[in-house]
Amino acid sequence: MRAFIFPGQGSQSVGMGQALADASAHAREVFQEVDDALEQKLFALMAGGPGEDLQLTQNAQPAIMANAIATLRVLEKEGGISLADKGDCVAGHSLGEYTALCAAGAIDLATTARLLRLRGRAMQAAVPVGEGAMAALLGADIDTATAIAAAAAKGADGEEVCTVANDNDPSQVVISGKRGAIERAIELAKDMGAKRAVLLPVSAPFHCSLMQPAAEAMEEALSHAQVDRPMLPLYANVLAAPISAPEEIKRRLVEQVTGMVRWRESVLAMVGAGHGRFVEIGGKVLGPMVKRTAPDAEATSIVAMDDIEALLKSL
Repeated sequence: MRAFIFPGQGSQSVGMGQALADASAHAREVFQEVDDALEQKLFALMAGGPGEDLQLTQNAQPAIMANAIATLRVLEKEGGISLADKGDCVAGHSLGEYTALCAAGAIDLATTARLLRLRGRAMQAAVPVGEGAMAALLGADIDTATAIAAAAAKGADGEEVCTVANDNDPSQVVISGKRGAIERAIELAKDMGAKRAVLLPVSAPFHCSLMQPAAEAMEEALSHAQVDRPMLPLYANVLAAPISAPEEIKRRLVEQVTGMVRWRESVLAMVGAGHGRFVEIGGKVLGPMVKRTAPDAEATSIVAMDDIEALLKSL
């Protein structure tokens, strides 16, 4: 049984999608549809930069989605396959959850692009630049990371927000919160059992309570959005369990803004349900996380035409 999975923020880079667009009219159609929906030349930014503009959350989120959906569209249209026929479930890491829902037919492409731009803007606006931060704790499991975050939250001026944001795999957990607390966590990390702590180059503290204003903005936007039942069940980030009902999907997308991305648990849940083959579309980030979490699982990452051709031979 096969799971199709979709990457989150951090997988963007200048040049993304260019080779795919050069090779396929189907990819170009996706990029044009996203440009039209946003009334923005997003693909030109993806292909040619500048990098600092692509890194902006409001651009990076729809760009990552567009690149993944373009890859999937080529796979389906030129490979003559259907996601519903070849997959058993979908999942995505953070914003990748929107991509997964688009891929599974629950949200149309234009709506997905607009929701992600709004999500990016709302997340950026929720906390003034410089007040929040995120750090990756390497060589730390969820229990170790939780203890480090709890210790770091206790500052000289009282409790500050510092919590686990992404439980990525058994050796990589990301924490999020107030900058002072995150800096304390980095100092504490090695003594408390992590191999290393790295401050992440992000402009806001995602997936923590500081994002509550963004959650409220997404609740409003999703209340007006058309969300249908997906062709395949979605393993939701905040549940690490499959869902399909449209109203629950909306509710969990709102919770996800402030909630922890339970990616490791999601992978284990999918494997436990018999989904032992994973295909990452549009990135090469999640495949290694899957292998570190479930070494016996099969994980393939698809980003280029050669990858698509190789996958088609194996399906």
